[in-house]
Amino acid sequence: MDLGLKNKLVLIVGASKGIGRGIAVGFATEGCRILAIARSEDLLKEVKEECIEKGAESFDYEVADIMDCDTKEYAQHLIDTYGLFDVVVHNVGGSLISRNHLAGAEDWNYALKFNAIAAIDMNSVLIPTMIERGNGRVIHISSISAVMLRGNPLYASAKAFLNAYVTTVGRQLASTGVLLCSVMPGAVAFPGSYWDKFVKEGNPRVDDFLRHHQAANRFGTPEEIANTVLFMASEKSSFMHATNIPVDGANM
Repeated sequence: MDLGLKNKLVLIVGASKGIGRGIAVGFATEGCRILAIARSEDLLKEVKEECIEKGAESFDYEVADIMDCDTKEYAQHLIDTYGLFDVVVHNVGGSLISRNHLAGAEDWNYALKFNAIAAIDMNSVLIPTMIERGNGRVIHISSISAVMLRGNPLYASAKAFLNAYVTTVGRQLASTGVLLCSVMPGAVAFPGSYWDKFVKEGNPRVDDFLRHHQAANRFGTPEEIANTVLFMASEKSSFMHATNIPVDGANM
């Protein structure tokens, strides 16, 4: 399927490994111009090499930690340096945060910023430029935990907040030509991921988890998440505003 993404300028925040890397490679195969943001320059160099090989029209990167910068100023810097983005993918956050359900505001605020607010703050600068042009795609990587509300309470709550943002703000944007959505991965395995070490160890918790929580009886792959992101970035998704899309192997 021709997704019509060739030469689109795509910003991917969190693009150095796993799902983010899979998304970057996916856009590369569509001939996009890519700007990748991550904390590890070594990994970004590897992603750049792969993406150029796969057909990216261009690939630039910046080494940055969005938890350690003024995200509004940084978003403006990106526009001033690279131009106006056609597609923005926020692959930001994670569950490796405090798991204390009785934690105070500091831990809850960190989880919320990491998994939602930092990206939302960038959107406050990035989305108005899309509205002015009457077109754009902003895609957040959420989590099925936002719906199942299982696992780390701080993580699940933060992603539920993100989903509510997508639904409510996405509705406001629907008539402007800007599509805001999220993709909600289930359990995805890739080198260095949470589940990867348990798979390599032959840990019995893997079979137990798959049997009880994954109807597909396997883990997902970064490529499978990327396929949905690419579709949502294209005009093929033009009637799918404000959606939170599960890609989770029928998580249960």
